[in-house]
Amino acid sequence: MNDQERITELESRVAFQEDTLDTLNEIVSRQELEIEQLKRMIKVMNQRMKSLSNDSPTSSPDDEPPPPHY
Repeated sequence: MNDQERITELESRVAFQEDTLDTLNEIVSRQELEIEQLKRMIKVMNQRMKSLSNDSPTSSPDDEPPPPHY
């Protein structure tokens, strides 16, 4: 393999690696947005759960009527 072929091969590899890095960067950016969205959703769900638990009176299992098959 002469010098020109080696340089061409290296340039080809660099181009492929740059393309791969660009693709990975795009994927990571998209995942970061999805993670942020999921964090916001979890926060909202936690707030809803807390509000539901505050709205309902605390009852013990003994206060519940027995199931119909008893």
